[in-house]
Amino acid sequence: MKKVFVSLALCVLVSASPGCGNQAAGSRNQVERGKYLVNFGGCHDCHSPKVQGPGGIPLPDEKRLLSGHPENLPPPVWTPGDKKYDTFATTNSMFTAWAGPWGVSFAANLTPDKETGIGEWSEDSFINAIRTGKHQGQPNGRDILPPMPWFNVKTLTDDDLKAMWAYLRSIPPIKNQVPFPIPPGAPAGRTS
Repeated sequence: MKKVFVSLALCVLVSASPGCGNQAAGSRNQVERGKYLVNFGGCHDCHSPKVQGPGGIPLPDEKRLLSGHPENLPPPVWTPGDKKYDTFATTNSMFTAWAGPWGVSFAANLTPDKETGIGEWSEDSFINAIRTGKHQGQPNGRDILPPMPWFNVKTLTDDDLKAMWAYLRSIPPIKNQVPFPIPPGAPAGRTS
């Protein structure tokens, strides 16, 4: 009798709470929408290290999805002399680092790792980063560098960006300390 009463009380509570029964489904749908947007938007093109697929095609490494530029992989090199060959930018074999007139940029670790990824970011800082093109959405933060097309992504709705955030928070955290950007003319290596 006591079990029946507890079960009945839980059913009444769930049905009386607005949206309670749909909250898990709503969260799941938001994560799925975010996954769709991340995949459709090509985030894996730069933010996921690659492995060689059939016919030599570079494919996202399923074990390191969205973990950014591998911390021990050397950066590509670009010099102003490359302009004479109509080379605006160079990249590495994984497309996770790019060199050009802006220096060298490295794709960020978008996993929820608290030390090396976006685990300490808030949803607001993620949205502000996309909207402003500033790292961590900080008004005085460093610019998000090419080839990150933040200026195209910023046109997404808040709901879309929140869905992307929900998806990024749902993936496994991967410890990978991406190097800091290298300013033009600076020697390759970790700079702040």
